[in-house]
Amino acid sequence: MDFIATILFLALVISSAKALDPCGSQPDDSDLLVIPIYGKCSPFNPPKPDSWFNTVMNMASKDPARVKYLSSLLAQKTTAVPIASGQQVLNIGNYVVRVKIGTPGQLMFMVLDTSNDVAWVPCSGCTRCSATTFSPNTSSTYGSLDCGLPQCAQVHGLSCPATGSAACSFNQSYGGDSSFSANLVRDSLGLANDIVPDFAFGCINAISGGSVPPQGLLGLGRGPMSLISQSGALYSGVFSYCLPSFKSYYFSGSLKLGPVGQPKNIRTTPLLKSPHRPSLYYVNLTGISVGRVQVPIAPEYLAFNPNTGAGTIIDSGTVVTRFVQPIYKAIRDEFVKHVKGPFTTIGVFDTCFDATAEAEAPLITLHFEGLSMTLPMENSFLHTSAGSRACLAIAPVPNNVNAAMNVIANLQQQNHRILFDVINSRLGIAREACN
Repeated sequence: MDFIATILFLALVISSAKALDPCGSQPDDSDLLVIPIYGKCSPFNPPKPDSWFNTVMNMASKDPARVKYLSSLLAQKTTAVPIASGQQVLNIGNYVVRVKIGTPGQLMFMVLDTSNDVAWVPCSGCTRCSATTFSPNTSSTYGSLDCGLPQCAQVHGLSCPATGSAACSFNQSYGGDSSFSANLVRDSLGLANDIVPDFAFGCINAISGGSVPPQGLLGLGRGPMSLISQSGALYSGVFSYCLPSFKSYYFSGSLKLGPVGQPKNIRTTPLLKSPHRPSLYYVNLTGISVGRVQVPIAPEYLAFNPNTGAGTIIDSGTVVTRFVQPIYKAIRDEFVKHVKGPFTTIGVFDTCFDATAEAEAPLITLHFEGLSMTLPMENSFLHTSAGSRACLAIAPVPNNVNAAMNVIANLQQQNHRILFDVINSRLGIAREACN
């Protein structure tokens, strides 16, 4: 009897430990964990930040290259990208998800990216890749794809001979300062309890620069090669995520795939699509309020233009929300009327003030067609390491970006459920504690 009691006690201890382990696998849950790269569950061992503010500042410093990269995404851009020499440094995306590739499944932590379509992972033998790679030779379901298949015509930077058959190889830029070469292949993709068979993805064989995610990228864009398109009826073109705060060291968010378990009563706005940039999720931003004042903005700076790609997108990979210069100036001009100065510039933020004045700071509301999103304090302001200064956590689009594109970024999306319904062309937003 004592032996049975001991066994039951040990089972209880083990199950309790698993329940309390934020990094433990969740085999009975269909959701995927969304893990901040600086969190406890991150496998990348990034340099320990000396403060949350400096961490966000470091990540936000990569935004100009990211925004420029997004503005350069064109439909079927087929120019080859050279793979130059260079050492890869740690400069990965902000959130990763845990997936398994092949049979048996090989664990990879892939960056979540809503503005890219083709998924890719570093494969064994890759030049300048991380130590963790996918090994095709050990997967019984792995297969290559050649240039004659329709999937090959969907990738950018295609490199195929004019005649004859060959492996479907392609070169691609990423993040504005990096590139890679890969072969398009297929294998099983394991997502929590689901398996996507014959999933097509890039098998990377060489990398240049520091922005290519070390264990790959999971594209959740709108194109034919994205996870949402390839999974077909399995997820019915529906997914949502809840991004935890960068401060949530011990916690992760969630990625829900498919219509089951999605919030029922969520306000939505139409998703717009540009043939100029078909991967991106555009929304109709109709106005912006600072406190109770809707700031004056000329309609052309908000308008969606499918032919040029101008408009407003929702992006998981940019850190700080960016507005074109006239919109940002209108927001800032109204904001400084309500908060006691003086105002200083710290990094990318030029509206920093004494933190004691934060109590009088007005909240920012983004007005979309059909819904409004009022940014809570934690999504609106950042505090310096010492806590003496607070900064308005939005910024203007960099001057070197030609397209009139506004980007609603992940800092402003944190602790919200963002629902993408591609088939019905709608996007939902609701407050949710993602931790």
